Amino acid sequence: MGVVLRDDEAAFRKMGDHDLIDSYLVYRARDTLCSVSSLEKFEPLAQADTEDYRQLLSAMNPEELGANEVAMLVTNLKALAGAVAYIDNVLHDELLSAISNMSLWNYKPDVMDALLEFIESLATSSGKYVDYCLKMLTCQFFPPLSLPLPKILARKDGVLSRVHSSLKYIADLVPLSPVRLVPIVLNGKPQYCFNTISTLSLVIYVENMFKLESGVLGEVVRIPMFAGVVDLLLELDVNIGWEDIENETSERIFEMELEDGDESRDDDSELPRKLSQKILGGNSFAEKLDSLMVLTFEHLESCQVADRLIKIFDTLLELFKKTILTTYKPKFAQFVIFYACSLDPKNCGVTFALMLEHTFFFSTDGPVLRMKAVAYLASYLSRAKFLSVFVIAGTLERLVDWCVKYVKMQDNVINPKAHRLFYSGCQAIMYVLCFRMRSMMDDPQLKPWLVRLPLESILNNKLSPLKVCLSSIVLEFLRQAKAARLFMTSEKFIFDDYLESELSREFGGTERLDMFFPFDPCLLEKSDSYIRPNFIFWSMVQPTYDDEDSSDEDVGEAFASDDDGGMDYGIMQSLEEQHFDFAEVGSALNKMSITPKDSLHSRFGGAINQPMRMPSRIRPSTSPESL
Repeated sequence: MGVVLRDDEAAFRKMGDHDLIDSYLVYRARDTLCSVSSLEKFEPLAQADTEDYRQLLSAMNPEELGANEVAMLVTNLKALAGAVAYIDNVLHDELLSAISNMSLWNYKPDVMDALLEFIESLATSSGKYVDYCLKMLTCQFFPPLSLPLPKILARKDGVLSRVHSSLKYIADLVPLSPVRLVPIVLNGKPQYCFNTISTLSLVIYVENMFKLESGVLGEVVRIPMFAGVVDLLLELDVNIGWEDIENETSERIFEMELEDGDESRDDDSELPRKLSQKILGGNSFAEKLDSLMVLTFEHLESCQVADRLIKIFDTLLELFKKTILTTYKPKFAQFVIFYACSLDPKNCGVTFALMLEHTFFFSTDGPVLRMKAVAYLASYLSRAKFLSVFVIAGTLERLVDWCVKYVKMQDNVINPKAHRLFYSGCQAIMYVLCFRMRSMMDDPQLKPWLVRLPLESILNNKLSPLKVCLSSIVLEFLRQAKAARLFMTSEKFIFDDYLESELSREFGGTERLDMFFPFDPCLLEKSDSYIRPNFIFWSMVQPTYDDEDSSDEDVGEAFASDDDGGMDYGIMQSLEEQHFDFAEVGSALNKMSITPKDSLHSRFGGAINQPMRMPSRIRPSTSPESL
């Protein structure tokens, strides 16, 4: 851009030196932009008049970036910021393209500020450039692939703080820009390059989504940003394959948490971490998912500190119902809502359980979704250390009541496919009791209630759920029920050490929902460190029996030969004398204000002096199919 004053520029001499220079540069930029004609490509004379424009284009992309080139770049950007009204998206497409290829990550603060000044001026000058400017800003969510890691870390805060400041500036002057920003951010998601994009780039992208959600634009973008994060987690989740695991360790990889294991081991706390390092350590999708899960956990913690968790949880709950619940056996993404519940058990934790209940009991959706809901419910009630035992008891009572009503309406015999909802409910009840029976029997309030629970009416009938449900769960439940004198059956069950049966496969359907336990231990190393303090492992559970008192082989025989017909009538007589009424507990549960006298941490953690030997039959996770 030449510096030759013409007669009509003489007025600039009367200004101060600084104003003179700035105004002159803006004037020359305007003159340069106006010199471009649509006839340029066809008329040699027109090309000669645009020499300054060609120099401007060259200055936007210098081959070297020395001090002079940087000064020129800053000068040109500031001049263009004052002349944005003369920019035409057709005539100046080369200029706009050159500027859009500039990355803030490659420049020092003076160039960054000049570039952002141009973007802000262009966005607020005309509505037709808003999307272009928003795309330029959101492109900065991804650092250049060629930039070394130390420079990315050093420049990240400076770049991103400027970007979000510009987004706010544009939103203040163009109120509809946040609405237009949402699809631009979500469409910028690297859907098809998970193999090549670095974990750090994905983390920075999601960090910016969370920053938008929690910033001044949050009311407009909160739900779409959270939805985008959940979708991204699920996309990574489904890309984690289990072929290598199935080839070598399909029978051992998950049963170590539920199998006998090494009795000399003092603590199982490192087991899932070691498993995840061995199996998922070389999986790039697992590494990326693990990092994003941790980032999401930390964002939920910040929401709790800011007293925003309830509002965020409402959004997360809707996303769970629409995406995670409908996804075929997700492996790890569901732990986001598990962790959110652990941060606020009385509100979020209970709300999640009630939502799953409602979906199973009253949903107009098909049986598959309802079976998934009760599978999530059973796994959640069994594994969540932070849940009050009274909340769990109330849920069990409603599940049993639903099953009782179902049995009364049926005259049929065993039909795994026709009655799969009923079998799902029965299996959920038995699964939860495998984990929680001992703690309930030890509670003076819950023991009489549990003994009075009409389990016999739902488990001993023509539908024969004990023959249809997963045999590993049935057998463990019968062992504990026998020891607690909670439930008796006159039938003899011989499972021959099978995890499953033809009947359970039939009621589980093609998705094998009979073997779906979504909150089995998390195998992602970093995520596990967040989940573990709030999680019940099988090694922490004290069953109602002692290993010496009951073996797998004699469970059915012991039940069949018992003479008292089912219930301990001494306990039943005591119940009549006590006039125990669980309705009071249910009423308190509905108010969501129950706090147990003793925390579940002490019940399942600190109160256990020595880990119990894990039973060999309860293996709901012995193959990748259970995930």
